[in-house]
Amino acid sequence: MADVVDTFKRSQMMSGIRSKNTRAELEIRKKLFVSGFRYRLHDSSLPGKPDLTFPRYRAVIFIHGCFWHAHDCHLFKIPGTRSDFWKNKLMRNRQKDEETNEALSELGWRILTVWECSFRGKGKKRGMEINRISVRIAKWLCSKRKQLEIRG
Repeated sequence: MADVVDTFKRSQMMSGIRSKNTRAELEIRKKLFVSGFRYRLHDSSLPGKPDLTFPRYRAVIFIHGCFWHAHDCHLFKIPGTRSDFWKNKLMRNRQKDEETNEALSELGWRILTVWECSFRGKGKKRGMEINRISVRIAKWLCSKRKQLEIRG
């Protein structure tokens, strides 16, 4: 299937997608801050530059977009145009995620991944989902669990 916009417009659209400070990330950060949790943002001293780092709890949080990290959910679909390029790129992203998680685990960090599909999609009310997710994150931070994934 051919793309509905020209190459230049598609390039503009793709370059406008944020990798940091996304709306979901900001909303989750705000809820956690109000709950008394303090964190560092995009700590470049750690593998993968986690979205949120909680040194006190020795924990990191990644908030992943389902498309960019090739999540196996209803929000992910390989594009019909340049499929081989996208398949290679997205599979490499998944591989980097696994390498990052392994490196962080070896350094003694606990890892939580929040997937976009957990707060976005059919039948989901964003504000209510963000509240629910924030409560789960707070419980996880205070627990001893090494890893957690919050998915849709």
